[in-house]
Parts: sequence; structure tokens; C-alpha cells
Amino acid sequence: MADSLRRLINNESCRILQEKLESWYKDYHINSCDQNLNRCCEIIEMNSMIQGQLFTILNQTAREGGHYAGVETIKSRLLPWLGTCFSSTTSGRPFETSLSLIQESIEKERQLREFASTRNHELQQLEKELNSTRLQLTLVQQDLAEAQMALEDTKTKSATTLLAAEDEIVHLKAALKASQAQEESALRNLDRLNDYEQQVQILKDEIAILGAQKSVLHSRLARSRSPSPRRCQSRSPSPLPLRSCSPGRARLTNAARHAHLVARFSEIYTQERLDAQNLLRTYIDDLEIVQRIIYVAAVESFHAAKMAFRQFKMRVRKTLSLTYSGPESLEDTVLDYIVRHEDLYDVQASVNEVIRAMNINPKISFPPEVDFIMISSLIRELCRVAFSMQTLVPPLDIAFGADGELFNESKYRRSYDSDFTAPLVVYHVWPALIENDSIIVKGEAVSKRGALLPRSRSPSPIRSGSPRL
Repeated sequence: MADSLRRLINNESCRILQEKLESWYKDYHINSCDQNLNRCCEIIEMNSMIQGQLFTILNQTAREGGHYAGVETIKSRLLPWLGTCFSSTTSGRPFETSLSLIQESIEKERQLREFASTRNHELQQLEKELNSTRLQLTLVQQDLAEAQMALEDTKTKSATTLLAAEDEIVHLKAALKASQAQEESALRNLDRLNDYEQQVQILKDEIAILGAQKSVLHSRLARSRSPSPRRCQSRSPSPLPLRSCSPGRARLTNAARHAHLVARFSEIYTQERLDAQNLLRTYIDDLEIVQRIIYVAAVESFHAAKMAFRQFKMRVRKTLSLTYSGPESLEDTVLDYIVRHEDLYDVQASVNEVIRAMNINPKISFPPEVDFIMISSLIRELCRVAFSMQTLVPPLDIAFGADGELFNESKYRRSYDSDFTAPLVVYHVWPALIENDSIIVKGEAVSKRGALLPRSRSPSPIRSGSPRL
């Protein structure tokens, strides 16, 4: 090997190759194309001769190291360099770039081995965790089986308890019906008793009046029979006996009528309102518009009924004030008369007034081929209940509601499609019932985000002033 290396040094092939390269570089622009190609081929031939001698030295050097000596060097340096030379012979990269690529390849291979070792360690840890999780899963399955058995036992016991509870509910319903029947009978008896008391009071008044007239007639008869013309001391008729003012029918039945009207108001919400809503949905797809129509109908019904009650009360007071002279106050007598003759209330006129007001309300719209007369049964029931509520002491009314108001938990319930975190009311579904500014029956409202934003709505069709009957 040393002899071969010495011959390569003494041959001065490398120096001659360098001189030929320098001479070719100086004459490159003067030479023709064929001359430049001949020079290049000569340089390649000399370079191949030098490379052949170097490979001979490499081979001898490898043999001197033994059978497996120099394997890692050949794998890490020679083979990558040869692959780079044959794959990119025309790339023109310098030898330093090839060395850097070889070093990067060796570094990446080392990192790959470290990464594989780390992954093997992590895989072992994951296998341990998987075994632990499987053990826990087995324990959970055992607990689940025990819980299932306990659940079956609880179901069996609950079924027995449910049967006993159903029997008890049946008995309680029967007792409730019996108590309701007794209450209705007691109310009827109370009404009869009030009628009897009124009749007895009227008879007592008539007897007192007749007694006074009789005493006056007796005194006149005594004066006409007296023979002497002397002036007799006349006796004044005895005054009418003072009686304690007993409450009238309105005050005696106020509590019972109050409970009945509140219950009827709730029944209208759960029955007639839903019937009207289902009927309107056959013509209007938008649920919001339907609920707005029903709410406006309820508000206008109370307004019309209150106006009719005031007019009816004024007519009754004017009529009774001409001939009234009873022991009770005129207002109580007027209220008693209205309670006894509620059938004189012209409810159809109020229904017509409500429909007329709804036709010009800008918040609701309706298809032009139909009319609000469709929900007249709901309006009629609301007007009757609202009129009767005005005869109570104190009267009942509905709470004022405005779109965009702050939601009040004590005043309204949220509808099922509401945003339960929204603070404002978009629109109302049903009004709240109040007594002396206190809520006794909650209403229903829809609350959503952006309640104050304007909503585009089709304009209401132009309708006639009076409804069709």
C-alpha cells in the first residue's frame, strides 16, 4: 500500500492534472468547440486514472484491516458519496456539500435510532397502562353487574309501591270528587240562603212600612171621631226600626266567585286558547304571529269588558237612584243587581268591539281571505270572565305587558322555546292576572336574545270597520 501511494506521489499526476485545468481555463474562449471537448476528455481520462489508483489503495488498505475492518467508514462515507455522484453527475455540487449531506444523513440515522428507542420505551409504558386499564374495566364491569342486579331489585320494589300509590290516588280522586260535590251543594245552598235572606229583608221592610201606615191611619181615625174641637196632641208615627246593615249578595259570594273566576281564567288558558291556536295554525305557519294574535285578543277582551261594565253600572245606578231608599249603600245595591243580572250583559257587542280593535292593531297580521271571527268563541269566554271579574271586591285585571320589557320571574313563565338566559321579553303569549297590583296567576312570555331588534313583518290587510256576523 505504501509503495502504491509513493508511486502515485512520484507520478505527479495530480500536478499535471492541475496544470492542464489551468491551461484549459486560459484558452477556453479561444479554442473551438471540438478543442474544448478534447481537452475535457483528456482531463477526465487523467482523473479516472488517478481515481483507479486511489481505489486500488483503498482496497489494499481495507484488506490490511481484516475481514470486517473499514465497513462503517465505507457505509457512512464512500457509498453515500458514490450514490450522490451517480445520481447527480451534472449537479455541479462541490465536495464540501456532499460531505455535509453525508454528516446530516449520519446525524439523522442516529436521531432515528434514539427516536426508535424512545418509542419502544413509550410503547412498553402504554402496554403497562393498557393492562392496568383492562383490570379497572373488569372491576367496573363487575360493579355494573352488581348495580344492575340492585336496579332490578329496586324496580321490583318500586312496582309494588307504584301499585299501592295508584290505589291511593284512586281513593283520593274519589274523595276529591265527593268534596267537590259537597262544595257545589254548599254553594247552591248558600245562594239559596242569600236569596231567602234578601226576601226576608224585603218582607221586613214591607211590614215596617205597613205598620207605619197603619199607625198614621189610626191617629187620623181617632182625630175624626173626637167630639170636642179642642186641639189634641197628635202622636208622631213611630220611626222605622233601625236594622243592622247586612252585606248583600255580591259581598257574601265574593270569595266563591273569586275562586271560580280564577279557575275559569286558567281553564281558558289550557283549553280555549290551545283550540284557537290550533285553528289559527291551519292558516298561519308562523307560531309567533298566532300567539301574538291570541295575546292581543285577550288584552282587547278585558278592555272591552271593562268598558261595558262601567257603562252598565252607570245605567243601573241612574235607574236605582231615583227610587232607592234601602238601608244598604247605593253602590252595594248596584253591585248586587249586576251580580244577579249578569245575563243582561251584551257580550256580542264586546266581541264585535274586540274584533274591530284587532283589525286595526299594527302588531298582528292575518291572511285576507279569513277573519278574526274564527276565534270569536275564545273572545266571548274572555269577555264574560273579564266582565264578571269587575264585580269582585277588589276587581281583577290583567297586567300590562310591552315587547322588550325586562323579564319578571314573578310575573311570567318562560315558554318552552325561550332562551332561559335572555333578560328581555320578545313577545307575550298570555297575560298575567293581578289583584291590587299583586300577581295571582302568572302569564307566559317568550324571551330571546336581541329582543329589541326590529323584526320584519308583513303588513296587516285592510279590513272593514265592523266584523262579519
